[in-house]
Amino acid sequence: MEKKTILVVDDELKIRILLKDFLEREGFIIIESPDGKHALDTFQNSGKNIDLILLDVMLPEYDGWTVCREIRKVSQVPIIMLTARSEDFDEVHGFEIGADDYVKKPVKPTALIARINAFFRRIDNGKTENKILAHGGLEINDAAHTVKVENEEIILSPKEYALLLFLVEHKGRIISREQLLNLVWGYEYYGSLRTVDTHINRLRIKLGKKGDAITTIRGFGYRFEG
Repeated sequence: MEKKTILVVDDELKIRILLKDFLEREGFIIIESPDGKHALDTFQNSGKNIDLILLDVMLPEYDGWTVCREIRKVSQVPIIMLTARSEDFDEVHGFEIGADDYVKKPVKPTALIARINAFFRRIDNGKTENKILAHGGLEINDAAHTVKVENEEIILSPKEYALLLFLVEHKGRIISREQLLNLVWGYEYYGSLRTVDTHINRLRIKLGKKGDAITTIRGFGYRFEG
């Protein structure tokens, strides 16, 4: 398997060293950035070779929110936010601007590595499947990992794509928020159920007129009606 490259962005040297040591032992290639400006410059120069970003929220120069927003303008590379703060607002805000996952400090390296590996497995498994799902103007090409609405391609984050694919694959079935959280984020994720709601809302907006196909079942979850 080709080695994956991870960009670690944190202003604390000891945290970068800790993550670098653990991740390199797991076979990953690590690039480091000590601040937001350096991270954006690094991504601009090496973005095509970066497979995932570990991004601290509190950074010099540009904070993690700014870095995430700027990267999302040009790329859907997976982004895992790191923060020492505990406010729910941070988590919701991170997902609203395009983050794919959220880890609170102090980071437990073994748990983080498990989540990263699960992330890459989901991405790699998606690349090996060759199927196209089409429903009334919505087309999902799971081999190419693309989504089109009325023949116009829309850009989704990995989590948004995974949510949409699962809902469409189970068209007509009510899927609980707990199921979606476990299936898309994994059983090791302990975030709020609002994480699912935030991603569904963003997904509806991106789908435009097809967004109404995802209906809310009050008090339970969601259903794709096509």
